[in-house]
This record gives sequence, C-alpha cells and structure tokens, in this order.
Amino acid sequence: MKVVAFNGSPRKEGNTASLIKHVLSELEKEGIETEVVQIGGKSVHGCIACAKCFEKLDRKCVIDKDIVNECIEKMLEADGIILASPTYFADLTPELKALIDRAGFVAKANNEMFRYKVGAAVVAVRRAGSVHVFDSINHFFTISQMIIPGSSYWNIGIGLAEGDVEKDEEGIRTMQALGQNMAWLLKKLHQ
Repeated sequence: MKVVAFNGSPRKEGNTASLIKHVLSELEKEGIETEVVQIGGKSVHGCIACAKCFEKLDRKCVIDKDIVNECIEKMLEADGIILASPTYFADLTPELKALIDRAGFVAKANNEMFRYKVGAAVVAVRRAGSVHVFDSINHFFTISQMIIPGSSYWNIGIGLAEGDVEKDEEGIRTMQALGQNMAWLLKKLHQ
C-alpha cells in the first residue's frame, strides 16, 4: 500500500510539511509506503475548462507543461492521497486548487478513477480560515467518491513562523490520529 501527499505550500519545509510528516510517520509505522510531492511554489496552470479530457479519455490533462499529469499518475498509483495546504486568505494555495480542479475533471472524464481511494486533508493555519480550506479539500474527495478517515479534531495545525506548528500539541495529536486512522482504513479496505 502507498500514500502520496501533495504539499501545496511554497515553503518546502514549513508548517504544512511538518504536519504532513506527522501523518506519514504513523502510516510508515504500519508498513505503508509514503511519498511527498512538492507542488507549492511551482508553476501549476489552472483548469481552462476545455473538456479535452472528456474527449481523449487518456487519464491526462491536455495541459502538459507543468507537473499536474505527473501528479495524476501518482494519485492513480496510490491507495491513499493527502492534500495539504497552508491557509491563504481563508483558502487553498492556487497550486493545490489547480491540481484539484484539473485532476478532478480528468477523474470524472475517466470513469471516476479516484473512486474508493482514501483521501485526507491537512491544513496549516495562523489563526482562522482553516475550516474553509479543510472543506474545499474534502469537497474534492467526496465528489471523487473517495473515502475520508476521521481524526480527533479537524485536520489542522496552528502556527505562523516555520516550525510553530510543532508547539501545537493538539494539532500534532490530530495528525497522529489521522495517520493511525488512515492506516487502519487502508488495511481494512485491502483485506
């Protein structure tokens, strides 16, 4: 089994990355392979609503000058997908939103290709707005017919400066519980 996490933060080693590491650590303890893909800070084009994915049916987006098709491939190969973002004006980063829109359209065009995969949101926040980010990511999972594990709280960690989330004890416990619950669910689904 494998879980791939997409870090939507332009800070490769920021608070979002720290939260992801706590989730992945729990998955790895259960023998689940993990990978992190850095998308934040990269040039990722938004969806242009051309609907070519519905014509071609090749599991790819027609826009091929960025990493989205590589990300879609990794999503297809994985059993579980983590989408992670810091909170930008109560929303996702534009890179993660572009991935969601384009991967979502391609999945719809190609017979709901993410159906039954496990999906989890991870959100870093300074103070407020994280619930909207959490909801936006989960909307992608639900419309993609994916399965979402719960945790001990919403999957958020609070911090501003790099490393601040490590002081958020409840946030860390939430990520650990998320990793444990995700591992349990993946194992149940693959029995």
